[in-house]
Amino acid sequence: MMNTERPARPLHPPHPPRYLALAGPTASGKTAAALAIARVHEVEIISVDSALVYRGMDIGTAKPSAHELAAVPHHLINIRDPLQAYSAAEFVADAQTLIADITARGRLPLLVGGTMLYFKALLEGLDPMPKADPATRALIATEAAEQGWPALHAALAEVDPVSAKRLHPADSQRIARALEVYRLSGQPLSSFQTTKLIATNEDATGAGGQKCLNFPENDRCLISLEPQNRAWLHQRIADRFDAMLVAGFVDEVRALRARGDLQADLPAMRCVGYRQAWQALDGLWPMSELRDKGICATRQLAKRQLTWLRSMQERHVVACDAPDALDQVLALAREFVNARNKLQGQP
Repeated sequence: MMNTERPARPLHPPHPPRYLALAGPTASGKTAAALAIARVHEVEIISVDSALVYRGMDIGTAKPSAHELAAVPHHLINIRDPLQAYSAAEFVADAQTLIADITARGRLPLLVGGTMLYFKALLEGLDPMPKADPATRALIATEAAEQGWPALHAALAEVDPVSAKRLHPADSQRIARALEVYRLSGQPLSSFQTTKLIATNEDATGAGGQKCLNFPENDRCLISLEPQNRAWLHQRIADRFDAMLVAGFVDEVRALRARGDLQADLPAMRCVGYRQAWQALDGLWPMSELRDKGICATRQLAKRQLTWLRSMQERHVVACDAPDALDQVLALAREFVNARNKLQGQP
């Protein structure tokens, strides 16, 4: 009989768990690069994607195929029903546990995805904020039904102008959360979202704000796939969305709607593509406009992702539209793995 028990983890490991991370905007080639790394190194992939956690959302999230999922162990994919929320704090807790477990199995954790809030939370930590309170949420929902969300957005602007400025007056989910946090803590949500700076040594910083490859001194390596030519990424986004439509994306959304328990304001249904398809099926615009609206929303997502990435000073940038992009990624991964093995006394 196969022994399925996990190997005992040392109480005081000689070095902190080390992991490799691969980030980038949507359609930048993260999945292909991750699988290429997995063909060379003993890795397990931890998904850093707020949409891939949901079951039944496969086409519109560009979820790895069954063959790709079988080729290398994947984690944090298909772990939630679309009715359930999944927070950055939950991701950090799950990822930290997985990083330790994968390391204990003698493999390298490879974190891959484009949800930059998750990356930032893992790299820099999260400020504590109040947990959801059903009674407070119910009261806010009642007020919204009576006054409308624009009125609650105006009320938010009085106590948390920073959060209100970045939220649309109809963004019910986020307005409700911001009001909830203020009412529970007496502090604006924006006060909990301050960026924690990573202490860095200026002498270890290379050109363009990237750290020199001094891996033995660090416990992680963040590779960032960023296009030199934005048009290249835009074309890939359009091609991917077209492929999704051909693969039956609209039918996938129809099936989710047919369940009867999902609503348009759920986090899962607010994912890029799903939100636009849901609105088209609601008749807010002709289905013939879905392609253009979906591509436009995905481009906006990619722009936000790149903005997040550029604030991560420790990243190692690889131009994903360069002919040798994959070779560059593999070279960085190899150098990191070699440094990791040397630190652990391995050949």
